[in-house]
Amino acid sequence: MNGILLRLAAPLMSFGEHAAFHYRDTLPFPSRSALIGLFAAADGRSRDEALAPDPDTGKSPYSDLTFTVRIDRPGTRHTDYHTVGGGRPHKRGLRTSSGAYRSREKSTLITERVYLADAVFTLAVQGPDPVLEHLLNRLEQPAFSPYLGRRSCVPNEPLVLGGPHPDPVGELRHRIPLSLASPPRPGQATVPVPFVWEHPPSHVPAAHSEREVADVPHDFTPTRRFHRTRRIWHTTEPLRAALYAPPPALTELTAYIHQDTTP
Repeated sequence: MNGILLRLAAPLMSFGEHAAFHYRDTLPFPSRSALIGLFAAADGRSRDEALAPDPDTGKSPYSDLTFTVRIDRPGTRHTDYHTVGGGRPHKRGLRTSSGAYRSREKSTLITERVYLADAVFTLAVQGPDPVLEHLLNRLEQPAFSPYLGRRSCVPNEPLVLGGPHPDPVGELRHRIPLSLASPPRPGQATVPVPFVWEHPPSHVPAAHSEREVADVPHDFTPTRRFHRTRRIWHTTEPLRAALYAPPPALTELTAYIHQDTTP
């Protein structure tokens, strides 16, 4: 299946799985919810219409997308301490779960929000060709600014590496420059790089790692937000050390993009 290639890099990003109330967590890789939210925002869809079905197919245009994630640099977990609502007049501050306003004595809400600092992920997004072409156009000229999990997490350039490709996973494994946390050792032929798959990869034994995550969006409407679970698989791939690109990797990434778009 054809696919497009994206690179998610930023000083901070966050991909919550159980984010609610006082503690906002993050997965160690981009969630399906965050990626679909990014696409819907680029497409100009509001939260309540983000997953609206396509009139021609009767289903969400994002439901047939498959994501493969290469974890170039996992980043460092960073917990940010927040206070919300303090000092605001009564009936202009925070509400309780019942809809009433919090009392003055409890008007300040303390929260902890977890981020990934200095992480880099490279993705293959596979799906029907018309959907991929539409996504490429919208990501190049987004209706709403893209962000990586939270509005403050603006992605570095380049976000789009190209496509559609007939073998996008092969591009991840063999061609796209690597943004590692540290350079390979002199004479090192390969480097171990983690991958996250939505389907069991055919090139590894069946005994690879597997887990379940709750990040499949069913509704983005704030008052009805709900996610379903999916299974993912983890592998560690030996990639060529020659793919390593020293930070900020712009020269190598630009060369890859231009080579990829040359007729």
